[in-house]
Amino acid sequence: MLTIHRADLLLPGAGEEPVPGGAVLVDGSVLAAVGPYERLAAARPEARVRAWPGIITPGLCNPYGPELLERAYHPDPREADTLGTAPLTGDALDALGMTDARWGASARRGVRRLLAHGAVAVAGDLGRETVVDAVQRSGLGIERRSTEPPGPATLDPFAGRPAAEAFLLPLLGDKGLYADFAVFDVPVDGDPYAALGRHGAVTCVATVLGGRLVHRRA
Repeated sequence: MLTIHRADLLLPGAGEEPVPGGAVLVDGSVLAAVGPYERLAAARPEARVRAWPGIITPGLCNPYGPELLERAYHPDPREADTLGTAPLTGDALDALGMTDARWGASARRGVRRLLAHGAVAVAGDLGRETVVDAVQRSGLGIERRSTEPPGPATLDPFAGRPAAEAFLLPLLGDKGLYADFAVFDVPVDGDPYAALGRHGAVTCVATVLGGRLVHRRA
């Protein structure tokens, strides 16, 4: 199925010029074209169109894979009254008496939170089988990292670094690559990189992974 995702601005990354009114044409799981919406729509008028507010960017890589998925517990919503909603670490985590099954359930919830922040991959070695299974089933990529990133771990890949460094390579523009990208509802006037850094990945309204819409903000 052909789908055009359009937004107020397309940000290919890597110093490429932003495209006002830009769009991404997705054919199944791969990128078919990137450019101004009018051009893509004229070329493929049969494509379904999804319109989003803000900026389309390459998908993000969260550098804190092990920290967020194997060293933190993501509470079940049914546990909110007793455990809260924020990831638990340190003594609070130790007090839970974690099992493999509980680690797997936590990882599945953590993956959903990562997708809701525009991540299409995490970096760092994962060692727990149930966690690896949860990540692989979701379609999130697992990237290598040479050093541990500075803490504290965060779900927001834009936090504490230039926004462009959060983009997963390769960037938008090459046909035939997997369609992995995200959309952030941030102002498009001024510097788009600064807007992403200032407002953060919490503004993510959509995440597309291998052509699948895996997160859509209600």
